[in-house]
Amino acid sequence: MKKQLLIISVLFSLSINTFAQVSDQEAKLRVQSTDTINGWKKGGIFGLNLSQAAFSDWAGGGQNSINVNGSLFLFANLVKGKNTWDNMLTLGYGIFRQGDKGKFIKSDDKIELNSKYGRQASKNWYYAGLINFKSQMAPGYNYPNDSVVISNFLAPGYVIAAIGMDYKPNDKFSAFIAPLTSKSTIVNDEKLADAGAFGVTKATFDTSGKVIKHGAKYRSEFGGYVRLVYKTTLFKDKSVTLLSKMDLFSNYLNNPQNIDVNWETIIGLKVNKFISATISTTLVYDDDITVPVDGDGDGIKESFGPRLQLKEILAVGFSYKF
Repeated sequence: MKKQLLIISVLFSLSINTFAQVSDQEAKLRVQSTDTINGWKKGGIFGLNLSQAAFSDWAGGGQNSINVNGSLFLFANLVKGKNTWDNMLTLGYGIFRQGDKGKFIKSDDKIELNSKYGRQASKNWYYAGLINFKSQMAPGYNYPNDSVVISNFLAPGYVIAAIGMDYKPNDKFSAFIAPLTSKSTIVNDEKLADAGAFGVTKATFDTSGKVIKHGAKYRSEFGGYVRLVYKTTLFKDKSVTLLSKMDLFSNYLNNPQNIDVNWETIIGLKVNKFISATISTTLVYDDDITVPVDGDGDGIKESFGPRLQLKEILAVGFSYKF
């Protein structure tokens, strides 16, 4: 785990060092312009991507396929004197099918709501409080077995409530540091709760396998939390944008050295007003989440354990910014 965290820290530092080379004069201008604008700033981006492949008597072989992926990003930020209130909603859902008789399989599913209030303490520091919620919309299955549900709406659901300080040297980077943080894990699915999924206390069974006491649907943790956000445009014409978000949480009460990591990076390329390409990567590590593991390298996942989880999505399609 220490080696994984070292790799994550180095990669995040490299991304910031690469894209944050801005002169002091430019940084000061950005801070001044941000501080002098009061009121609401609202907007969002809607994206819809579709890919399809069809074959008929094709000598090279191949399978028909279709993939649809949609995303919605909304924000509403308020600046009023020394007070700031930042709100962000991210939704994503995608499905794909391979073969004419295959079933549609979920390729992306995300709900994230983030709300942060801050009051300026000094030039770059704010007293701040944050609430973050994450979950998904639809059931997830243990493919290729689509009869076993391994996740669902609010199974899991994560709620983080934190109080700390927010460091905002400019409009590109912020570091929220909260020594007082509550993290709640919700598993609102009885079968998953009975199995002890996502770190909740599993059910108690008798010798015949009958449930004596159902598993807990709620788990509470208390610890420290850090949220790093970096956003920028990479070229003068603003055709390429970068957004990187990293959440780190340590549970004071149980194995504080096992730090939960959630790191998402999105790079967007604007082709024209309505066409864009995006590549997004998500890295997750949570010692309380077990996934199927191939322990002996034979290609068969015969056990479960915590692992570094990775997801990557490349999409080209329609995009509308408002």
